[in-house]
Amino acid sequence: MEETLHLNIKDISHLLKNREITSFALTEFYIKRIKKYDSMISSYLKITEDIAYEMAYEANKRLEKKEGGMLTGIPLGIKDILCTEGIETTCASQILKGFIPPYDATVIKKLKKEGFVHLGRLNMDEFAMGSSTENSSYQITKNPWALDRIPGGSSGGSASAVAAGLCVASLGTDTGGSIRQPAALCGVVGMKPTYGRVSRYGLIAFASSLDQIGPITRNVTDCAIIMNAISGHDPMDSTSIPQPVFDFTEALGKDIKGLKIGIPKEYFIEGIEPDVKKSVIECISIFEKNGAHVEEISLPHTEYAVATYYIISPAEASSNLARYDGVKYGLRVDGKDIIEMYKKTRLKGFGREVKRRIILGTYVLSSGYYDAYYRKASQVRTLIRKDFEEAFKVCDLIVTPVSPTTAFKIGEKSDDPLKMYLSDIFTIPVNLAGLPAISVPCGFDSLGLPIGLQIIGRPLDEARILNAAFFIEQEKKLKKIPDMFL
Repeated sequence: MEETLHLNIKDISHLLKNREITSFALTEFYIKRIKKYDSMISSYLKITEDIAYEMAYEANKRLEKKEGGMLTGIPLGIKDILCTEGIETTCASQILKGFIPPYDATVIKKLKKEGFVHLGRLNMDEFAMGSSTENSSYQITKNPWALDRIPGGSSGGSASAVAAGLCVASLGTDTGGSIRQPAALCGVVGMKPTYGRVSRYGLIAFASSLDQIGPITRNVTDCAIIMNAISGHDPMDSTSIPQPVFDFTEALGKDIKGLKIGIPKEYFIEGIEPDVKKSVIECISIFEKNGAHVEEISLPHTEYAVATYYIISPAEASSNLARYDGVKYGLRVDGKDIIEMYKKTRLKGFGREVKRRIILGTYVLSSGYYDAYYRKASQVRTLIRKDFEEAFKVCDLIVTPVSPTTAFKIGEKSDDPLKMYLSDIFTIPVNLAGLPAISVPCGFDSLGLPIGLQIIGRPLDEARILNAAFFIEQEKKLKKIPDMFL
């Protein structure tokens, strides 16, 4: 079963369909790995062992009848922000402790239709607010490549579990880089689809105009396979795009000759670690040597992206999180009257970073400040989107670093929120513009820590992004799982 750690989903599916292995045995293998190794990295909040074995049993029955698709019998981990019927979903927050959704998110329904196996709930920054998974109210997840370092966030549990081989692949969410940044820091592949490409129904909202669900995988082929399963129009989500979805795996392996690649000068700034810059430039040279046309472009409003994001996202969060009041579900701390009950529940239920963002968001939406902050930020967001529109008139894809640094040490930025926020400087503009982007491993720094390459495309151009990422993956052939987990 060890060999499955080095195979893609397509190859594992072939073994399952040929009855060379069973889903039950594969699931047992991954659950044993979780029990053996997860104490080192704390990626799982909950192992859904009994449910996983039931789903594996059902998958075996489908496979025996020669039914099922590519994901039938494949064990996946799920970020604890996606509603799953009958399974506790907490968003790594005390305020949702004990909340058991009565329905499945659309992406979970789609995966169930495919016949996946649900291994468990993956740790995250509380309500997806963070870049290090240090803001979880339950545990701090560690980077499998260096246990004293963060895995990135907010989908840190999803990325670390994949990197350590504790699931075949996982789902994460990306509001300002929360799939791509942890994928880069953990040496795996992470895709943020076009806003509206994947249904958000059943995703517990942080910032509704920015949130997007996507795959975190060990290779690009797996990323394409999961994108096939979760994409598509959903009438339950008013922002879902009514566009047909084709097989993304068919886009892989195509010639990149003639591809026009833009390199934004604003993304190669002071503060980027030399090893990160070197790895990204090496990838750009590889593209060029293989027939792609590379040219410098400008995204002039990039410098305002972080400030814009930290007005818009807290504003939306303050509205979305108002529903957690101790009345309908989750934590309730009684008081002498309803107002005191609200205060006590939120004081105990929300963590420090969530409170910070709620306060900030409430302030920028308040009377007298709305025009000065939120309206202005919305106008700048439009300018950022127009920068990308102009850039895509002269290029097909944009290539940048994912993060200015590799994984930093646990606790290094905890007391400096601004420093932490700046770690998402290269990923945030993509969410503000609603574009698709991927993080693909492109090298290691001098300490052996992974580096990620970001490839950004036009709306709904995931196929071209995946093909470019696949090309780099084939050229680089980097190690996927750290030695301590093999």
